[in-house]
Amino acid sequence: MFRTKRTGLVRRLWRSRAPVEGDGETDTRTHGSGGCCMGKSTKVTGKTSAGTEAELKALTHSILKKIKEKQLEGLLQAVESKGGARSPCLLLPSKVDTKLGQQSYSLPLLLYKVFRWPDLRHCSELKRLSCCESYGKINPELVCCNPHHMSRLCELESPPPPYSRYPMDFLKPPDSQALQESGDRSHWCVVAYWEEKTRVGRLYSVQEPSLDIFYDLPQGNGFCLGQLSSDNKSPLVQMVRTKIGYGIQLSREHDGVWVYNRSCYPIFIKSATLDNPDSRTLLVHKVFPGFSIKAFDFEKADSLQRPNDHEFTQQPRTGFTVQISFVKGWGQCYTRQFISSCPCWLEVIFNNR
Repeated sequence: MFRTKRTGLVRRLWRSRAPVEGDGETDTRTHGSGGCCMGKSTKVTGKTSAGTEAELKALTHSILKKIKEKQLEGLLQAVESKGGARSPCLLLPSKVDTKLGQQSYSLPLLLYKVFRWPDLRHCSELKRLSCCESYGKINPELVCCNPHHMSRLCELESPPPPYSRYPMDFLKPPDSQALQESGDRSHWCVVAYWEEKTRVGRLYSVQEPSLDIFYDLPQGNGFCLGQLSSDNKSPLVQMVRTKIGYGIQLSREHDGVWVYNRSCYPIFIKSATLDNPDSRTLLVHKVFPGFSIKAFDFEKADSLQRPNDHEFTQQPRTGFTVQISFVKGWGQCYTRQFISSCPCWLEVIFNNR
Protein backbone atom coordinates (compact mmCIF):
# COMPACT_ATOMS: atom_id res chain seq x y z
CA MET A 1 0.00 0.00 0.00
CA PHE A 2 1.44 3.36 -1.06
CA ARG A 3 1.65 6.13 1.51
CA THR A 4 0.67 9.58 0.26
CA LYS A 5 2.92 12.58 0.85
CA ARG A 6 0.22 14.18 2.99
CA THR A 7 0.05 11.13 5.26
CA GLY A 8 3.82 11.18 5.67
CA LEU A 9 3.77 14.86 6.64
CA VAL A 10 1.00 14.27 9.17
CA ARG A 11 2.93 11.40 10.79
CA ARG A 12 6.12 13.46 11.00
CA LEU A 13 4.18 16.31 12.59
CA TRP A 14 2.66 14.03 15.20
CA ARG A 15 6.09 12.65 16.07
CA SER A 16 7.31 16.24 16.53
CA ARG A 17 4.52 17.28 18.91
CA ALA A 18 5.36 18.90 22.24
CA PRO A 19 5.97 16.17 24.85
CA VAL A 20 3.95 16.11 28.05
CA GLU A 21 5.03 15.01 31.51
CA GLY A 22 4.93 11.25 31.82
CA ASP A 23 5.90 10.32 28.28
CA GLY A 24 9.63 10.36 29.05
CA GLU A 25 10.43 13.23 26.70
CA THR A 26 9.50 16.35 28.63
CA ASP A 27 12.10 19.11 28.47
CA THR A 28 11.07 22.30 30.24
CA ARG A 29 14.13 24.05 28.88
CA THR A 30 12.55 23.91 25.43
CA HIS A 31 8.88 24.28 26.18
CA GLY A 32 8.87 26.54 29.23
CA SER A 33 7.60 25.88 32.71
CA GLY A 34 4.00 26.67 32.04
CA GLY A 35 4.12 29.54 34.52
CA CYS A 36 4.75 33.27 34.54
CA CYS A 37 8.19 34.76 34.49
CA MET A 38 8.41 34.50 38.27
CA GLY A 39 8.61 30.73 37.97
CA LYS A 40 5.23 29.21 38.74
CA SER A 41 4.78 25.83 37.12
CA THR A 42 1.88 23.66 36.11
CA LYS A 43 2.23 19.92 35.80
CA VAL A 44 0.85 18.31 32.67
CA THR A 45 0.28 14.60 32.52
CA GLY A 46 -0.36 12.36 29.57
CA LYS A 47 -3.87 11.44 30.71
CA THR A 48 -6.17 14.26 31.79
CA SER A 49 -9.84 15.14 31.70
CA ALA A 50 -9.14 16.80 28.36
CA GLY A 51 -8.96 13.39 26.71
CA THR A 52 -6.61 10.48 26.24
CA GLU A 53 -3.52 10.33 24.06
CA ALA A 54 -5.40 8.20 21.53
CA GLU A 55 -8.24 10.75 21.31
CA LEU A 56 -5.77 13.60 20.88
CA LYS A 57 -3.92 11.72 18.15
CA ALA A 58 -7.10 10.91 16.24
CA LEU A 59 -8.34 14.51 16.47
CA THR A 60 -5.00 16.00 15.46
CA HIS A 61 -4.67 13.64 12.50
CA SER A 62 -8.18 14.47 11.29
CA ILE A 63 -7.43 18.21 11.44
CA LEU A 64 -4.04 17.99 9.75
CA LYS A 65 -5.36 15.83 6.92
CA LYS A 66 -7.71 18.68 5.94
CA ILE A 67 -4.87 21.16 5.61
CA LYS A 68 -3.23 21.82 2.26
CA GLU A 69 0.01 20.00 1.55
CA LYS A 70 2.03 23.20 1.18
CA GLN A 71 0.71 24.46 4.52
CA LEU A 72 1.67 21.17 6.17
CA GLU A 73 5.21 21.56 4.83
CA GLY A 74 5.46 25.05 6.34
CA LEU A 75 4.10 23.84 9.67
CA LEU A 76 6.54 20.92 9.71
CA GLN A 77 9.43 23.29 8.99
CA ALA A 78 8.43 25.43 11.98
CA VAL A 79 7.88 22.50 14.34
CA GLU A 80 10.98 20.46 13.47
CA SER A 81 13.27 23.50 13.67
CA LYS A 82 11.56 24.63 16.91
CA GLY A 83 11.02 28.04 15.37
CA GLY A 84 14.62 28.40 14.19
CA ALA A 85 13.78 28.33 10.49
CA ARG A 86 11.61 30.98 8.85
CA SER A 87 8.18 29.53 8.24
CA PRO A 88 5.03 30.95 6.62
CA CYS A 89 1.79 31.70 8.41
CA LEU A 90 -0.71 28.85 8.66
CA LEU A 91 -4.01 30.64 8.00
CA LEU A 92 -7.02 28.60 9.14
CA PRO A 93 -10.62 29.44 10.18
CA SER A 94 -10.59 31.08 13.60
CA LYS A 95 -14.15 30.18 14.61
CA VAL A 96 -13.94 26.41 14.21
CA ASP A 97 -14.16 24.62 17.55
CA THR A 98 -12.87 21.13 18.30
CA LYS A 99 -13.90 18.83 21.14
CA LEU A 100 -11.42 16.75 23.10
CA GLY A 101 -12.86 14.73 25.95
CA GLN A 102 -15.07 17.10 27.93
CA GLN A 103 -13.26 20.20 26.69
CA SER A 104 -13.86 22.40 23.64
CA TYR A 105 -10.97 24.23 22.02
CA SER A 106 -10.68 26.64 19.14
CA LEU A 107 -8.68 25.26 16.24
CA PRO A 108 -5.70 27.60 16.83
CA LEU A 109 -5.63 26.82 20.56
CA LEU A 110 -5.61 23.08 19.95
CA LEU A 111 -2.66 23.30 17.55
CA TYR A 112 -0.75 25.54 19.98
CA LYS A 113 -1.32 22.94 22.72
CA VAL A 114 -0.27 20.01 20.53
CA PHE A 115 2.90 21.52 19.11
CA ARG A 116 4.17 23.86 21.84
CA TRP A 117 2.41 24.11 25.20
CA PRO A 118 0.37 21.12 26.42
CA ASP A 119 -0.59 23.06 29.58
CA LEU A 120 -2.05 26.02 27.64
CA ARG A 121 -5.59 26.85 28.77
CA HIS A 122 -6.66 29.98 26.89
CA CYS A 123 -5.48 32.19 24.03
CA SER A 124 -5.33 35.12 26.46
CA GLU A 125 -2.11 33.54 27.79
CA LEU A 126 -0.45 34.13 24.42
CA LYS A 127 1.13 37.01 22.53
CA ARG A 128 1.35 37.00 18.76
CA LEU A 129 4.80 37.84 17.41
CA SER A 130 5.12 40.88 15.17
CA CYS A 131 6.40 38.73 12.27
CA CYS A 132 2.95 37.10 11.94
CA GLU A 133 0.37 38.18 9.32
CA SER A 134 -2.35 38.09 11.99
CA TYR A 135 -0.45 40.50 14.26
CA GLY A 136 -2.66 43.42 15.28
CA LYS A 137 -5.77 42.10 13.52
CA ILE A 138 -8.97 41.80 15.55
CA ASN A 139 -11.27 38.82 14.98
CA PRO A 140 -10.17 37.93 11.43
CA GLU A 141 -11.97 35.14 9.60
CA LEU A 142 -8.64 33.41 9.06
CA VAL A 143 -6.03 33.42 11.81
CA CYS A 144 -2.46 32.15 11.80
CA CYS A 145 -2.13 28.83 13.61
CA ASN A 146 1.65 28.51 13.25
CA PRO A 147 2.64 27.77 16.87
CA HIS A 148 6.04 29.40 16.41
CA HIS A 149 4.44 32.70 15.44
CA MET A 150 3.21 32.87 19.05
CA SER A 151 4.79 33.24 22.48
CA ARG A 152 3.57 32.78 26.02
CA LEU A 153 2.75 36.05 27.74
CA CYS A 154 4.94 36.71 30.77
CA GLU A 155 2.83 38.39 33.46
CA LEU A 156 4.30 39.94 36.58
CA GLU A 157 2.90 38.63 39.86
CA SER A 158 1.64 42.08 40.77
CA PRO A 159 1.66 45.31 38.75
CA PRO A 160 3.87 48.12 39.99
CA PRO A 161 2.15 51.19 41.49
CA PRO A 162 1.60 54.36 39.39
CA TYR A 163 4.78 56.05 38.28
CA SER A 164 5.40 59.46 39.78
CA ARG A 165 9.11 60.14 40.01
CA TYR A 166 12.43 58.74 38.90
CA PRO A 167 15.00 58.69 41.72
CA MET A 168 18.52 59.81 41.00
CA ASP A 169 19.73 56.31 41.96
CA PHE A 170 18.23 54.92 38.78
CA LEU A 171 19.04 57.83 36.49
CA LYS A 172 22.07 56.46 34.70
CA PRO A 173 22.64 58.16 31.36
CA PRO A 174 24.27 55.93 28.76
CA ASP A 175 27.88 56.52 27.92
CA SER A 176 27.96 59.52 25.51
CA GLN A 177 30.85 57.86 23.67
CA ALA A 178 28.53 54.86 23.12
CA LEU A 179 25.90 57.07 21.45
CA GLN A 180 28.54 58.62 19.20
CA GLU A 181 29.96 55.22 18.34
CA SER A 182 26.57 53.97 17.14
CA GLY A 183 26.68 56.45 14.28
CA ASP A 184 23.30 56.91 12.53
CA ARG A 185 20.82 58.82 14.71
CA SER A 186 17.84 57.10 13.05
CA HIS A 187 18.31 54.04 15.24
CA TRP A 188 15.86 53.46 18.12
CA CYS A 189 18.35 51.60 20.28
CA VAL A 190 21.87 50.21 20.39
CA VAL A 191 22.85 46.84 21.82
CA ALA A 192 26.09 46.01 23.61
CA TYR A 193 27.19 42.44 24.31
CA TRP A 194 29.24 41.81 27.45
CA GLU A 195 31.09 38.87 28.96
CA GLU A 196 31.40 39.61 32.65
CA LYS A 197 33.07 43.05 32.87
CA THR A 198 34.31 43.15 29.26
CA ARG A 199 32.35 44.39 26.27
CA VAL A 200 32.81 42.14 23.26
CA GLY A 201 32.52 43.53 19.74
CA ARG A 202 31.11 46.85 18.63
CA LEU A 203 27.75 48.36 19.52
CA TYR A 204 24.95 47.11 17.28
CA SER A 205 22.69 49.90 16.03
CA VAL A 206 19.05 48.85 15.59
CA GLN A 207 16.88 50.52 12.96
CA GLU A 208 14.48 47.74 11.95
CA PRO A 209 11.37 47.15 14.12
CA SER A 210 12.68 43.79 15.32
CA LEU A 211 16.08 42.23 15.86
CA ASP A 212 17.20 38.65 16.42
CA ILE A 213 20.14 38.34 18.84
CA PHE A 214 21.54 34.81 18.80
CA TYR A 215 24.57 32.57 19.00
CA ASP A 216 23.45 30.00 16.45
CA LEU A 217 20.16 30.28 14.53
CA PRO A 218 19.15 28.48 11.31
CA GLN A 219 18.57 31.14 8.65
CA GLY A 220 19.50 33.70 11.28
CA ASN A 221 19.66 37.36 10.34
CA GLY A 222 20.60 39.96 12.94
CA PHE A 223 23.15 40.27 15.73
CA CYS A 224 25.11 37.00 15.71
CA LEU A 225 27.07 36.66 18.95
CA GLY A 226 28.73 33.49 17.67
CA GLN A 227 30.69 35.54 15.14
CA LEU A 228 32.24 37.78 17.78
CA SER A 229 35.78 36.89 18.79
CA SER A 230 36.29 36.77 22.53
CA ASP A 231 39.50 36.57 24.56
CA ASN A 232 37.62 35.32 27.62
CA LYS A 233 38.87 31.83 28.51
CA SER A 234 36.50 31.26 31.42
CA PRO A 235 34.90 27.79 31.12
CA LEU A 236 31.60 29.22 32.42
CA VAL A 237 31.55 31.95 29.76
CA GLN A 238 32.33 29.42 27.03
CA MET A 239 29.57 27.12 28.28
CA VAL A 240 26.95 29.86 28.49
CA ARG A 241 27.86 31.20 25.04
CA THR A 242 26.95 27.86 23.46
CA LYS A 243 23.68 27.74 25.43
CA ILE A 244 22.48 31.07 24.02
CA GLY A 245 21.36 29.16 20.92
CA TYR A 246 18.43 30.89 19.20
CA GLY A 247 18.75 33.73 21.73
CA ILE A 248 16.11 36.43 21.89
CA GLN A 249 14.00 38.58 19.61
CA LEU A 250 13.88 42.26 20.46
CA SER A 251 10.90 44.10 18.90
CA ARG A 252 9.68 47.67 19.05
CA GLU A 253 5.88 47.70 19.06
CA HIS A 254 3.21 50.34 19.55
CA ASP A 255 3.10 49.95 23.34
CA GLY A 256 6.74 49.32 24.10
CA VAL A 257 9.72 47.09 23.53
CA TRP A 258 9.11 43.36 23.85
CA VAL A 259 11.65 40.60 24.41
CA TYR A 260 10.85 37.06 23.26
CA ASN A 261 12.96 34.25 24.68
CA ARG A 262 13.40 31.84 21.78
CA SER A 263 16.31 29.95 23.38
CA CYS A 264 16.17 26.69 25.38
CA TYR A 265 17.17 28.32 28.68
CA PRO A 266 15.83 31.17 30.84
CA ILE A 267 16.89 34.76 30.40
CA PHE A 268 16.89 37.44 33.12
CA ILE A 269 15.74 41.05 32.62
CA LYS A 270 16.04 44.26 34.63
CA SER A 271 14.17 47.38 33.53
CA ALA A 272 13.02 50.59 35.22
CA THR A 273 9.49 50.29 33.79
CA LEU A 274 8.94 46.78 35.18
CA ASP A 275 9.05 47.88 38.81
CA ASN A 276 8.30 50.54 41.37
CA PRO A 277 10.69 53.43 40.65
CA ASP A 278 10.68 54.42 44.34
CA SER A 279 12.24 51.09 45.27
CA ARG A 280 15.90 51.15 46.19
CA THR A 281 16.55 48.06 44.07
CA LEU A 282 14.92 47.03 40.81
CA LEU A 283 13.90 43.40 40.56
CA VAL A 284 15.45 40.99 38.08
CA HIS A 285 12.74 39.03 36.24
CA LYS A 286 13.21 35.48 35.03
CA VAL A 287 11.71 34.74 31.61
CA PHE A 288 11.36 31.11 30.57
CA PRO A 289 11.82 29.74 27.03
CA GLY A 290 8.89 30.53 24.75
CA PHE A 291 7.74 33.51 26.84
CA SER A 292 7.59 37.21 25.95
CA ILE A 293 7.80 40.17 28.31
CA LYS A 294 7.29 43.90 27.74
CA ALA A 295 10.75 44.92 28.84
CA PHE A 296 10.23 48.63 28.26
CA ASP A 297 6.94 50.55 28.43
CA PHE A 298 6.81 53.81 26.45
CA GLU A 299 3.90 55.29 28.42
CA LYS A 300 5.48 54.57 31.79
CA ALA A 301 8.82 55.88 30.56
CA ASP A 302 7.16 59.16 29.52
CA SER A 303 5.67 59.54 33.00
CA LEU A 304 9.12 59.00 34.47
CA GLN A 305 10.61 61.77 32.36
CA ARG A 306 8.98 64.77 33.95
CA PRO A 307 9.72 67.88 31.85
CA ASN A 308 10.50 70.00 34.91
CA ASP A 309 13.08 67.60 36.28
CA HIS A 310 16.44 69.35 36.33
CA GLU A 311 18.26 66.09 35.50
CA PHE A 312 16.43 65.66 32.20
CA THR A 313 16.78 69.28 31.07
CA GLN A 314 20.50 69.22 31.79
CA GLN A 315 21.06 65.82 30.12
CA PRO A 316 19.12 65.83 26.82
CA ARG A 317 20.74 62.55 25.73
CA THR A 318 19.57 60.64 28.80
CA GLY A 319 18.17 57.32 27.75
CA PHE A 320 16.99 54.17 29.46
CA THR A 321 18.86 50.92 29.60
CA VAL A 322 17.46 47.39 29.80
CA GLN A 323 19.84 44.68 30.97
CA ILE A 324 19.43 41.05 29.86
CA SER A 325 21.52 38.07 30.90
CA PHE A 326 21.53 34.61 29.34
CA VAL A 327 21.15 31.40 31.41
CA LYS A 328 22.57 32.84 34.66
CA GLY A 329 20.72 35.38 36.81
CA TRP A 330 21.87 38.05 39.24
CA GLY A 331 20.48 40.12 42.10
CA GLN A 332 19.02 39.36 45.52
CA CYS A 333 18.24 35.69 44.85
CA TYR A 334 21.64 34.84 43.36
CA THR A 335 25.27 34.71 44.39
CA ARG A 336 25.95 37.23 41.61
CA GLN A 337 24.85 40.60 42.92
CA PHE A 338 25.70 42.55 39.79
CA ILE A 339 25.10 41.82 36.12
CA SER A 340 28.79 42.41 35.45
CA SER A 341 29.37 39.07 37.19
CA CYS A 342 27.15 37.24 34.67
CA PRO A 343 28.98 35.23 31.98
CA CYS A 344 27.04 36.62 28.99
CA TRP A 345 24.71 39.61 28.99
CA LEU A 346 23.29 42.44 26.91
CA GLU A 347 22.78 46.12 27.46
CA VAL A 348 19.99 47.69 25.38
CA ILE A 349 20.32 51.48 25.30
CA PHE A 350 17.31 53.37 23.95
CA ASN A 351 17.70 56.48 21.84
CA ASN A 352 15.07 59.01 23.02
CA ARG A 353 16.19 61.91 20.89
